[in-house]
Amino acid sequence: MNFELGKSYDEIQIGDEASFSKTITETDVYLFAGISGDFNPMHVNEEYAKQTPFKTRIAHGALPQSLIAPVLGMKLPGLGTVAVEINCRFKAPTFFSDTITASARVTEKIEEKRWVRMALTWTNQRGDIIAEGEAVVIPPP
Repeated sequence: MNFELGKSYDEIQIGDEASFSKTITETDVYLFAGISGDFNPMHVNEEYAKQTPFKTRIAHGALPQSLIAPVLGMKLPGLGTVAVEINCRFKAPTFFSDTITASARVTEKIEEKRWVRMALTWTNQRGDIIAEGEAVVIPPP
């Protein structure tokens, strides 16, 4: 099998961008609960969730955050990328049926290590920012 590696350090330009969108379903939340072991009733029990400030179930914060993986690993830089650091600050909840777009934009090329710094943003279908952060990655050779 042949795989085409993503953009190398030399091919990447400051300002390059990529994104990935997905609608978060009830099934996604239950599968994520099973994978992560986080069965907090805020995510999986509607009656409990009605008593929270959100008045309904919300997705785990790490679920929409994980949507940055196909951006970095499949689009920009792409196949062969190694994530060194990813951080994010949550700003709003993700509700069931929200369509989340995870986006990355190259902000810096770190010449001494040949690493790349990227600004990360997660938005919902209304354009609300649900999280912001940053990643440092090693692009493929």
